[in-house]
Amino acid sequence: MGAVTTDQREERAERVPKQDRSRATRQRLLEAAVACLAEHGWAGSTVTVVAERAGVSRGAAQHHFPTREDLFTAAVEYVAEERSTALRALFPQGAADRRVVVAALVDLYTGPLFRAALHLWVAASNEDQLRPRVTELESHVGRETHRIAIDLLNADESRPGVRETVQGLLDMARGLGLANLLTDDTGRRERVVGQWAEILDGVLG
Repeated sequence: MGAVTTDQREERAERVPKQDRSRATRQRLLEAAVACLAEHGWAGSTVTVVAERAGVSRGAAQHHFPTREDLFTAAVEYVAEERSTALRALFPQGAADRRVVVAALVDLYTGPLFRAALHLWVAASNEDQLRPRVTELESHVGRETHRIAIDLLNADESRPGVRETVQGLLDMARGLGLANLLTDDTGRRERVVGQWAEILDGVLG
């Protein structure tokens, strides 16, 4: 078969509804933004760098996200929501073995998403324009993660201490994520996960 010509590519692109192309472009930009933030930090992640990684023009990127702050806060929120969906999909029947659930929750705080979010938090501490956006984003993501944890652990928040224990679990998971940024913390993480599963069994019943 011969090479696909420019006219053929354009003809195929025209067959794809404009809305679908726009959605695909937006998704590529969001994924590229998270990858850039995780790899290069805030200082090294510009709209131009992200657009090049996503394979779109800077103008197309700014059409979807007028400012740099718009792009990166949307990117972290997008991937956080994707991870939340994936977490729920691991347990389609709802509550499962608590040790497995604790391990899955801890895994939310390792990998590129957490690294990207961390860079965003550090930047927000020094950027007045970015801070309120990141504060709002973190509040939203935190509430959603807490809600998922309550569901998967089959926890009754009306009982004294339950809400605080679940929140403590998520705070602990974030701390393990920080430790894992510098060294492979797998061994210690597994022991801590086991201990927290026992704590939850005692508190949740």
